[in-house]
Amino acid sequence: MTTSSARPAAAPATGPDAPTTEPGSATMWIVLTGLFMAVLDFFIVNVALPATQQELHASEAAVQWIVAGYGLTYGAGLITGGRLGDMFGRRAVFMTGMALFTLASVFCGIAPNSGVLVVGRLAQGVAAALTAPQVLAVLRTVYSGKAQARAFSMYGFVMGVAAVFGQLIGGGLMRADVFGLGWRACFLINVPIGVVALLLTPRFVPESKAEVKSRLDPVGMVLVTGALVALLIPLIQGREQGWPMWIWGSLAASAVLFALFFAYEKRLIGRSGSALIDPAMFRDRAFTAGLLVQLVFWMGQASYFLILALFLQYGRGLDPLGAGVVFTALGLGYMATSATAHRFAAKLGRQVLTLGGLLTTVGLVLTGLAVAANGVEGSAWWLVPGLFLDGAGMGLVVAPLASTVLTRVKPQIAGAASGVLTTALQLGNSLGVAIIGVIFYGAVSTEDGPAGYGHAYNVSLFYSAAVGVVLAVLVQLLPRGKDGK
Repeated sequence: MTTSSARPAAAPATGPDAPTTEPGSATMWIVLTGLFMAVLDFFIVNVALPATQQELHASEAAVQWIVAGYGLTYGAGLITGGRLGDMFGRRAVFMTGMALFTLASVFCGIAPNSGVLVVGRLAQGVAAALTAPQVLAVLRTVYSGKAQARAFSMYGFVMGVAAVFGQLIGGGLMRADVFGLGWRACFLINVPIGVVALLLTPRFVPESKAEVKSRLDPVGMVLVTGALVALLIPLIQGREQGWPMWIWGSLAASAVLFALFFAYEKRLIGRSGSALIDPAMFRDRAFTAGLLVQLVFWMGQASYFLILALFLQYGRGLDPLGAGVVFTALGLGYMATSATAHRFAAKLGRQVLTLGGLLTTVGLVLTGLAVAANGVEGSAWWLVPGLFLDGAGMGLVVAPLASTVLTRVKPQIAGAASGVLTTALQLGNSLGVAIIGVIFYGAVSTEDGPAGYGHAYNVSLFYSAAVGVVLAVLVQLLPRGKDGK
């Protein structure tokens, strides 16, 4: 149950035939603004890196942390951010995160040197970790029935648009060079969006929190954050560092910290304490299987975005805007299916995810065939059919998966569950990029020029395409129906 300081949220219901609760679409679009900003900033910065490095005279290590620092604090803070929303109110924590994200964006946009920019990126990640879990939690608790299904579809739609079009948006901002801001516009664009969202949130987003009063779990927060940091840093830096011994020590420490965390949380629940995460949620088949599917899906998709960007810019010689235009084909495929994915899910059930996974595999194979047949000197438009299918497959997975995992979660732990689900996404991103980096850079030969990048792209596709098949198999672990069987 939830409490509300605006309009009361109806008791949540699941299934396409449940009664519809419709507090208004403004609520949905305002919170989705926070999601859009958080996801966009994960991808848009890649376009700005060359100009940023040149202007700020940044070292390679600083450039790496401009990218990785955001992902680190974002991924490590999601579980805590979700729990804080359950305790102190999802609207209140959402607004706190949005305010911090907006200020951090200003900090990044006016950074005089790379050190300041890295600090700003770390702060952006913390802010995103506060904001993102509240988005799913609000959609879970405010809407029900068909309205909830549509809200989850829009969640998937916005997430994909931000991820897929991030490079195009960044390239467009760089090309426009409004007020001579250059790369700084990629950060400052968040400011007017964040201010408008903050002004509208108190009016249109109802407050909700867990009905049962609970206390902070500082020990749990420290343990799980430490475990995630110890896991993410090796995934982010392992390849560049040559996998030294400290990387493996950090991974081992992560496993120990996770074990201590779950043991502590179980003990705390046994003493009727206020745990950060109730381990009982992992006994729900839809939740645990859904987390696994989420992890595997993003292990393939985020890593594919990386090798496609590298291939287009180094193999095909496109500038950031030109590469972003090619990415548009993937985005169009995503838009074609994501906004109506809930209708496919109503007819196909869990198998909509299977269809999505297999479509991504077919699409990626088609891009590989296009590169093999046309080489790096042929038209990049030969990639369009495969990219469109890959995007369409993505659209059939993202929103239905979130709905499958969260619709059966109790409203009082919606924030914590959303944090765990989003953490799986970030871990999948980092793990996939680490794996694909080893494959791609192990296969590329810079002596072969652009052709070397074409070869590395096709070699890497064996991994990316296989992920779609593995996802289709894992989907069969999900319950078939609403009864959980």
